[in-house]
Amino acid sequence: MAALIWLVAGVLLAAAEALTGDLFLLMLAGGALGTAGIASLTDFPIWLDAIVFGVLSIALLVGVRPMLLRRFAAPPPTATNVAALTGKHALVLEEVGEHAGQVKLDGDVWTARPLDATESYPAGTTVTVMKIDGATAVVWKGL
Repeated sequence: MAALIWLVAGVLLAAAEALTGDLFLLMLAGGALGTAGIASLTDFPIWLDAIVFGVLSIALLVGVRPMLLRRFAAPPPTATNVAALTGKHALVLEEVGEHAGQVKLDGDVWTARPLDATESYPAGTTVTVMKIDGATAVVWKGL
């Protein structure tokens, strides 16, 4: 009966991990599932099962969780999508001012505005994309 309780606790903790995503409850679920396995093979008293649960959970929290956090928390090695456009050069197609403008960026035409609202860039100027704000490239001519 104790094995069934630990099994249910492990499944519930693993399901709760889906809501949090910080890998803490998943380590506790691993401890509960390990304890369920041990409880099904032995006839330990419940207090000894609790100690097994504690030891397994701490071992997973200290040994496995940091490795998983490093593996899954790292940003992708290369920028993708809109993040990849920051720092690229663009050609001004239509004068870029505070409220209007277009640039050609990576073969696509983007609406653009200057980083400094007091500046404007005439057509034919090469600018650098500082950031993407929605569907607008924020550009700067630089030095």
